[in-house]
Amino acid sequence: MYDISTRKRALALVEQGRSLNSVSRETGISRAAIRSWQDRLEPLPSIATTDPGPPADDHAYSYLLGLYLGDGCISAHPRGTGYYLRIACADAWPGLLQLCREAITKVRPDIGVYALQKEGYAMVTSYSRHWPNLFPQHAPGKKHERQIALEPWQQDIVDTHPWDFIRGLIHSDGCRSTNWTTRVVAGERKRYEYPRYFFTNLSADIRQLYTDTLDKVEVSWKQANAYNISVARKASVALMDTRVGPKH
Repeated sequence: MYDISTRKRALALVEQGRSLNSVSRETGISRAAIRSWQDRLEPLPSIATTDPGPPADDHAYSYLLGLYLGDGCISAHPRGTGYYLRIACADAWPGLLQLCREAITKVRPDIGVYALQKEGYAMVTSYSRHWPNLFPQHAPGKKHERQIALEPWQQDIVDTHPWDFIRGLIHSDGCRSTNWTTRVVAGERKRYEYPRYFFTNLSADIRQLYTDTLDKVEVSWKQANAYNISVARKASVALMDTRVGPKH
């Protein structure tokens, strides 16, 4: 018997426009079984009715929260039976996609995770009735057009695991890059390059969560412009390199 997450995954692939033949080849599930689930899907009682409670792994949750606030969303199943957590991961960073999948699995070990390939990125996806309980920031509209605030239990996790949260935010909406300026040395203007971390988000609330957490780990930062936070001081960049590092 196939578990509920496997059934949901197969139906999600069909709803993306895939044929029953192609979904059957990818999953190893017969076309007849997939077709029957389209007519009637019997949820497992323990998954359908019981909230599994807090995250199974706080380290992974803090990281996943950062990814969700940056490039994630939660959307209701068309039939109203549950919710999809989706995190967009660019093809340029295969390591990020793997870390995202691992984080979801650690946070909720009992549900499935799969990636739907799009043009230039993959949508890491997981289905559950209870994702809004773990991400109460879910609401209609774009994140930057509404208030984003952490619940006390979320803030406790972030305070306990601040680097995981920072890492998730950087891996979603940030980068490590090389900046440059010029200096006059012995009467001659020379180019000077230096590394920095950059974080960009339209939401003032999410930027505030990021900078508040940087303050707690004693990382110096500055507002580069309206939507960008820069970490450029040598000691702070070195600390970020140790605890965050570039995307890969």
